[in-house]
Amino acid sequence: MSTTPRVGFAGLGTMGAYMAANLLRAGWTTSVWNRSAGKDDDILSLGGTRVSTLAELASASDIVVLCVTDAPQVEAVLSELAPALAAGTLVIDCSTTSPLRSQDFARELAQHDVAFVDAPVSGGSEGARLGTLTIMVGGSDEDVARATPVLEAMGKTITHLGAVGAGQWTKAINQVIIAGTYLGVAEGVALGLKAGLDMEKVVAALSGGAASSWVLQQRSGRMIENDYPLGFKVSLHHKDLGIALDLAQSVAADLPVTALAAEYERELMDRGHGDDDMSALARIVRGRSGLPD
Repeated sequence: MSTTPRVGFAGLGTMGAYMAANLLRAGWTTSVWNRSAGKDDDILSLGGTRVSTLAELASASDIVVLCVTDAPQVEAVLSELAPALAAGTLVIDCSTTSPLRSQDFARELAQHDVAFVDAPVSGGSEGARLGTLTIMVGGSDEDVARATPVLEAMGKTITHLGAVGAGQWTKAINQVIIAGTYLGVAEGVALGLKAGLDMEKVVAALSGGAASSWVLQQRSGRMIENDYPLGFKVSLHHKDLGIALDLAQSVAADLPVTALAAEYERELMDRGHGDDDMSALARIVRGRSGLPD
């Protein structure tokens, strides 16, 4: 391998395109691949290289970052990528999947003498664009040490949480917690609107106290205006809550708020709001409170 590892990036969706761009801005030599065309113009303008196949990406990379939707997509990418990877390559999976599948992927790649870390991210499209993502990492000490400089180009808070799968467990917990936070803020906004309060003042007041949160400060405005431009899709969070609820069942944990959020998200998806930012959970609360939704 070269002294400075070459980085390959697979998956240029809402998050991935920004993350790959930040790798280039940080000085990493980066090749990119995406299954659908037309998503890499900005990356190419920054000096990135487009490859047309995953085999090409493998041959051009010492470290490969994945950022795709779910375990089936990771499996599909790895089925093409793994046979072409050189021994000693490191795969960093920033997708959100089940920790059990991450362990499967690690075992499969080990057969090719390829290392693997799971490194799911949190922070939405804003965090991806600004390079301030929170990244939750699972893997061996050696592999995580190799991954960390790459992750630092894309995120602000990088935490090694344990063996492969620990990052995905932590991401599931993250999604559980924010589900409750979004619902709590949505209910508070609905209550204030029904009371006829100036909700901008209410939010300002609460932001200095125990009720303060990123969701209150960054998403309450959307809930007040009933407008939900893309940040993190309802459909993707619903997928993540499905993972969390399956994990909860496997360890006999009771997650009633998470189950309610998943039910609301399913309703939103059925109504055609799956691509809304997940703050659109407020649509359900507003509607059931007699407010426009």
